[in-house]
Amino acid sequence: MMVTFLNLVVISGILIGLIAGSSNDFRSHYSGDVFIKPKTEYKVIRDADKIVGIAKGLPEVVDISTRYLLPVSLENDYKKELSENKSKNISSTILAGITPADEDKVTGLSSFLVEGDFLSEDDTDKILVGSSLLSQYSDALSQNTIKNVKIGSKLRMTIGDNFHDVIVKGIIKIKVGDVSQRIFMNKKHMLNLIQLNKNDASEIAITIDPKTESAYIKESLQNSNIDKSALVQTWEEAQGKFFKDLSSTFTILGNVIGTIGLVVASITIFIVIFINAISRKKFIGILKGIGVSGSTIRYSYLFQSIFYATIGSLLGLMLLYGILVPYFDKNPIDFPFSDGILAVTAAGTTWRLGLLFLATLIAGFLPAQIVIRRNTLDSILGR
Repeated sequence: MMVTFLNLVVISGILIGLIAGSSNDFRSHYSGDVFIKPKTEYKVIRDADKIVGIAKGLPEVVDISTRYLLPVSLENDYKKELSENKSKNISSTILAGITPADEDKVTGLSSFLVEGDFLSEDDTDKILVGSSLLSQYSDALSQNTIKNVKIGSKLRMTIGDNFHDVIVKGIIKIKVGDVSQRIFMNKKHMLNLIQLNKNDASEIAITIDPKTESAYIKESLQNSNIDKSALVQTWEEAQGKFFKDLSSTFTILGNVIGTIGLVVASITIFIVIFINAISRKKFIGILKGIGVSGSTIRYSYLFQSIFYATIGSLLGLMLLYGILVPYFDKNPIDFPFSDGILAVTAAGTTWRLGLLFLATLIAGFLPAQIVIRRNTLDSILGR
C-alpha cells in the first residue's frame, strides 16, 4: 500500500516537476518575476530609462536588468583559407548587451560559467558564449554550432554589413534555451560599437520581494504612464502557452500511470482479503451459525482493508514529505533540458489518497461479500 501510494503521487510529481523545474529556471535565470519586452509592432522598448526609474521607485522591486538584443553571426577560423568542399566555421545567434553586475543580480548568470571569467564593467571586446553554440558542448546532430572555440579565441562577429573582432572571455552552460543560445557583451560597449539609442532596450527583467505578487507590480507599471511600446508581463505570461500545455500533457500521463497503479493495488487488496476470508470460511460459518450478522462480518473485513490503506498511506506520507520532497529540492533530477523537482501539492495528494481509500474499500468489500453469501452449513463443514 505504501508503494502504491508513492506510485500515485511520486510518478505524477516527477513528470510535472520536469516542467516545473524548467519553468523555475526560466523565471530565476532569464525573465525574473516581471518581464518587459516590445509589443509586436515595435522593435524596441522606447524610453526604457523612464520605465526602469519607475520600477526602482516601487519598494517591492529588488533588482532590474536591461538588455539590448541584436541578431549577429559569429565566425571562427575566419583567417584560414577554405577549400571548395569545406564550409565556414560560423553560427547565427543573438548578441545580448548587458550591464554585467545588474544581470548577475537578476539571473545569477556568473554561476553558470563552466570556463573562463565573467564580464567586468570595463570589458570592451570581450564576450560570453552560450554552450549551445559550441560543438564541444553539443551533440553530433546539433546544427548552428562553431568548432574549436576556447577561452581567448578571437572570433569575428558580423552585424549587418559590419564586422568586429571579439575575444571569448567565458562560456555559459545553462538549461534555459534563451540564455544558452546567446552571446553576451558589455552593453555600454555594444551601444557605442553600433551607435544605437542608449535609452532603448529589448528586454527588462525585474525581480521582486518574494512576498509580493508579480501581477501587482505589472499593474503598478501599467498604471504609471509608461511608453506604449512596452509589453509588461508576469513571469507566467512571459513563458507563454507552451509551458502550460506541456504541464497539462505530463499531468495526464501521470494520471494514466497512477490509474494503472491504482488498479493493481485494488487487485492486490482483493486477493489478500479474499485469501484471508477463504482460509477462515469455517470460522465465518460458525459466527453466522451463532447469530453474528453478515453485515458485522463484512464490516470487519472492510475495516481490515481500511487498516492496510491507512498504515500504507501514513508510511508513504512520511517518506514523501520527510525524505523525498526535501531531497529532490536540494538535488534536482538532471534532465537534459531542466532540473526536475518533485512537484506535489497538498490538494493533489489528498485527492489521490481519497482514490486509494475508495479503491481499497471496494476491493475489501467484494471478497467478504462472496464468502459471506455461502451457505452457513457448507462453510462450517468446509464444503
